[in-house]
Amino acid sequence: MNTVKDYIEKNKDRFLEELFDLIRIPSVSASEENKEDMLRAAGYLKDSLIKAGADKAEIFETEGHPILYGEKMIDSSLPTVLVYGHYDVQPAEPYDLWNTKPFEPVIKDGKIWARGADDDKGQLFMHVKAFEYMVSENKLPCNVKFMIEGEEEVGSGSLGKFCEEKKDMLSADVILVSDTTMIAPDTPSITTGLRGLSYMQVELAGPNRDLHSGLYGGAVANPCNVLAKMIASLTDENNRITIPGFYDDVLESSDEERKEMAKRPYNEKEYMSSIDVDGLMGEESFTTHERLGIRPSLDVNGIWGGYTDKGAKTILPSKAYAKISMRLVPNQDSLKIAKIFEEHFKSIAPEGVKVKVEYLHGGQAYVSPIDSEEYKAASRAMEETYGKKPIPVRSGGSIPIISTFENILGIKSILMGFGLEEDAIHSPNENYPLHNFFKGIETIPYFYKYYTSK
Repeated sequence: MNTVKDYIEKNKDRFLEELFDLIRIPSVSASEENKEDMLRAAGYLKDSLIKAGADKAEIFETEGHPILYGEKMIDSSLPTVLVYGHYDVQPAEPYDLWNTKPFEPVIKDGKIWARGADDDKGQLFMHVKAFEYMVSENKLPCNVKFMIEGEEEVGSGSLGKFCEEKKDMLSADVILVSDTTMIAPDTPSITTGLRGLSYMQVELAGPNRDLHSGLYGGAVANPCNVLAKMIASLTDENNRITIPGFYDDVLESSDEERKEMAKRPYNEKEYMSSIDVDGLMGEESFTTHERLGIRPSLDVNGIWGGYTDKGAKTILPSKAYAKISMRLVPNQDSLKIAKIFEEHFKSIAPEGVKVKVEYLHGGQAYVSPIDSEEYKAASRAMEETYGKKPIPVRSGGSIPIISTFENILGIKSILMGFGLEEDAIHSPNENYPLHNFFKGIETIPYFYKYYTSK
């Protein structure tokens, strides 16, 4: 009987080619132009699940992009693992910053280079192939369900309703997710917390048309100038957010928890070098990892207005826009934060401009206990394949739907990711190490083994 390592070695070329076929589908959920590609990606994964051994797989239409559900039920008396992942990807722009074609995967320097290589097609596909191994070698110890969506990158707008409507179908004992990172290739970790998110778009409107900057400049409010000042005022000299009431519900971490966080391996020079900066900034009195894991933040994700093409056009723009995201920590409510942001942003606008604020999407923070049977199974699985016990970490990122799963389905999630911070997810030149891809396939079956032998 094949071991999982034997099975991977025998099939690794096929695994990669199948993954590459999935990556080649430009399933960009944010773009209307890619709607047919979303359907193709869902269909490809449906076929993959059936070929891997699922008893059934079905695509459900939603108001947004389709959701794929699959299952293999071997015994109703056994535990059920619900695997969650997403087939949608971030837009690939700007294309000119890619060293390869974003939707034509290339293997170079031991990594897969492509949009979705890590987030989340590569990590999701590990579960499909681990499932294939367990079924083909008769080593599946429990029931498995798959829920794979196409809207994670745009806020999972349809998934909450789907969970409400299909609660019985989705019943399980634990949700297993690989959509997060680990500390280093040789330092495994399990994500025990995610920050929440409130994502806003603002618009400032000034005059009824673009004006000549010589004839009107200095006399009429320039929306671009005003927007820049308003955004700058959202944080103070200590990089603390100035929105009244923003920190009211923040659940402060204990000194003991901060001491545990400090045990995480960290080299600040290497961290800065990896992103090519010569200094770091953030909320005063907190370390880099505390700023990323247990403190909220506010960032401008995009800002535009006026003339931005080549050459000069001397205008005073009529409108200016920005997208602003706030990462939240446990106890902060994304809708409440959106409301106080809107109230504050409108209150600081000067005369001469009109302000529009829109809440685009968001979700709550999530914390998973490290003393649960599910966590212990994941920890043992990683220790089995990496030879060392994984470190529990709080992630700075967000997967807003994870807290929704617990609220609607009543199920805890285990975030056992195999990506790396340097994989450039959401950026040009996204990549995923081959080592991590195959190591994930090797590790996942051990989670099932230890979870069902608890």
